[in-house]
Amino acid sequence: MKPQFTKKKAVIIVLLSIFCCAGALAVPTTELLVSAYGADGTLSMNNTVTIPWMEANLPVQGDGKTHYYHQGPVFVESKEGQWDMNETTNFKDMGAVKGTAVRDLCDLVGGMNPGDDVMVKAVDGYHVEIPYENIYHPDPRQGNITVCWFNGEESSVGERQGTGYPPSYHVGMRLLFLADTSTNSEGKHVFGNWDMHEVMPAERIHLFDNLYPSTGGYTVKWVDEIRVYRDGYKGSSDLLPKSYESKVNETYPAPPTESPLLLTTLLAGCGAFLVFGRWNK
Repeated sequence: MKPQFTKKKAVIIVLLSIFCCAGALAVPTTELLVSAYGADGTLSMNNTVTIPWMEANLPVQGDGKTHYYHQGPVFVESKEGQWDMNETTNFKDMGAVKGTAVRDLCDLVGGMNPGDDVMVKAVDGYHVEIPYENIYHPDPRQGNITVCWFNGEESSVGERQGTGYPPSYHVGMRLLFLADTSTNSEGKHVFGNWDMHEVMPAERIHLFDNLYPSTGGYTVKWVDEIRVYRDGYKGSSDLLPKSYESKVNETYPAPPTESPLLLTTLLAGCGAFLVFGRWNK
């Protein structure tokens, strides 16, 4: 008797494969690989740390009660309005977090010097590069750049973060800028778009859709690596590519361009439809 394999079943198999793949890629992180690379691109030092170790051995940023915010794009025509100098709209509540300053993580592998960059990378290859000055001498309106591993209270609006430690804090570990309240009239801890304009080098400013300023682009989810690059990162000039195509010297390791899980998903989908086609000839 010929197996009853319908088109509907084939579609279900493909969808289940995709969901499994997405779930695996989005697993919250619980440890960090911290590395340093010399000016010639060679690995000079690395160290792996866990959340319990960071909490016990390094200064804790945030108190698990104070909410911190980044700002999304402001969709108006005027350039001045897009910067929203008075911080009036589209705040992204990132929860009441605690975490470890990127500065303290860099110190585990020899620290940074003027001219160095640090890359903060996620499991899916999404990454940002930040220069020495912003890591070691942050303006209060920017605050300490922090890898957050705990959320004490859910966001009041917008994206749900989850609470507690990962995996309950399901976007963790997450990169956030723990700004003070000095530039916000409502007394909120907002790293706003104009703050970004004032403290970030022009080449590090994040633009949503290559047009609208947005500090939300720095909030990397599922951080799994911190990399210090002596004399600066020699890789892609694109600030925040989600699918990374390396333009870096071959001696520098690049974030992954594609996931093996994604390839597995595609193969599973193709296989399901091939089997469907053969069984229904």
